[in-house]
Amino acid sequence: MDKHDVARTLEEISVLLELKGENPFKVRAYENAARAIDSLSEDLGKLIEEGTLIEVQGIGDTTAQKVKELWTTGRMKYYEELVDSTPPGYLEMIRVPGLGAKRVRLLGDTLGITSLADLKRAAEKGEIRDLKGFGEKSEKKILQGIALLEGGAGRRLGSQVRPIAEELQKKLRRLPAVTEIEIGGSLRRWMETVKDVDLLVATEKPADVGKAFLKLVPDASVIASGDTKISVRLPDGLAVDLRLVSRKEFPFALHYFTGNVAHNIRVRARALDRGWSLNEYALTGAKKHPPIRSEADLFRVLGLSYIEPELREDRGEIEAAEKDALPELITLQDLKGILHCHTTYSDGRSTLEEMARAAETWGASYLGITDHSVSARYANGLTEADLKRQHQDIDAWNAKSKKLRILKGAEVDILPDGTLDYPDRVLGRLEFVIASIHTNFTMGEVEMTRRVVRALKNKYVSVLAHPTGRLLLQREGYRIKLEEVYRAASEEGVVIEVNANPNRQDLDWRELRAAKEQKVTFAVNPDAHVDSGYADLRYGIGAARKGWLTKKDVINTLPVEKALAVLKSRR
Repeated sequence: MDKHDVARTLEEISVLLELKGENPFKVRAYENAARAIDSLSEDLGKLIEEGTLIEVQGIGDTTAQKVKELWTTGRMKYYEELVDSTPPGYLEMIRVPGLGAKRVRLLGDTLGITSLADLKRAAEKGEIRDLKGFGEKSEKKILQGIALLEGGAGRRLGSQVRPIAEELQKKLRRLPAVTEIEIGGSLRRWMETVKDVDLLVATEKPADVGKAFLKLVPDASVIASGDTKISVRLPDGLAVDLRLVSRKEFPFALHYFTGNVAHNIRVRARALDRGWSLNEYALTGAKKHPPIRSEADLFRVLGLSYIEPELREDRGEIEAAEKDALPELITLQDLKGILHCHTTYSDGRSTLEEMARAAETWGASYLGITDHSVSARYANGLTEADLKRQHQDIDAWNAKSKKLRILKGAEVDILPDGTLDYPDRVLGRLEFVIASIHTNFTMGEVEMTRRVVRALKNKYVSVLAHPTGRLLLQREGYRIKLEEVYRAASEEGVVIEVNANPNRQDLDWRELRAAKEQKVTFAVNPDAHVDSGYADLRYGIGAARKGWLTKKDVINTLPVEKALAVLKSRR
């Protein structure tokens, strides 16, 4: 457990309290406590041990006791009681985009709707539209939201599952009986959403490893247990498969349990064309082949250069590998700067100095501060006076720091007509400008495209952020003709963002090659709102690699002066 787990529990308590109709001040108290814990720069365990957690602003005595209970025991009685006393269907319904806790409670109290199935049935019959605060459009949005949830049924964000898989991998690797271990499946391919965890282990003592694995997940339900595979379901419903193979079988199993179905079919067909049969355990046939001790050996025997896991989607990687024409994919270590983050000046949870120090620790040589612009009232957008104060803080930092340079930027809202909500005289004071859409998502495709393209033509715009506005498993992107956006960005010299926030991962990796073909340049940005948010950059890099991007395609791999030259190239 870490501070983020504690913060998430406190956030869930605030939601549960709101679902029960508790005092708004009590709800807000837990929201504030969650933010306080999440943005702590001190070690939470140490604060608890020393009894000084109550000194943190936003943490009261009662909350501190509950946090201590959760931290030391892994459980919180109050939280469990709230969960038990809340209709399970309410927690499903609140995931529907546009349905907050108050509306879910209203639907339950007035129409007796207490499950997602009830909600869908009532919306389809038109029973919700006459309820105060709803309407026919609300019903339509509810049905669209339910369809989105059903489309992602059983799927989770990769960022929610990866830490679990990596923790199990780390613990299993310590076992003497484990020769090799890798995470497989869609997690290894860095898919943005996944259904389960695949762990592959090479061992000569599968029984020993299997017993040790089950001890690592004592609360899990065992679905199947054998010499080659153990399947469990964790208490939160996540399925984990542990596959046990010999060292000799490991390269074949790792390849088989990494690529998607289409990729694997293509590779197996290639083996058949050469007189072999390929499965998850071996490459067999009358014809002899060189020893295969790794995936690279397997690809080589089949006449292919090594295909990185992220590319194994049957999207041209086999043809490129055949010609030894695969790109040298970008890595996290290639990034020199960070170009999209927020501070407490707008809706961030860490101060400018905290964000800067965390960027230094992360290894960045420059950091673009991009708090929200004035019309973003939902995010405490900055006035001109706020910008001036922030720039003074940035100047003070840059005057004393020898490691990290802070760049003066802003995330500026694109208004419905395509203009920006800072005038040019303000934009001209910034070293770079990120433009983005946060409102009026329901515009038609033609109007939305025209809106974005007009914004890109503003000479001060440097970067287009999260270009489709999607939120994974929550909200589809708005309708827009992306090919026209790519063309305009290329012509105008505007960088397109690969937003690394695990909830966004926008631009979608499936779109990156089409944009790259239009000679678009990219930035991999964390959109960080807290000093720990730079860790999300690895998800952006995963998406960039899946989109075949190289170091040369991404602007924040450049040193600061060269990056700034690109960002300011149209002024």
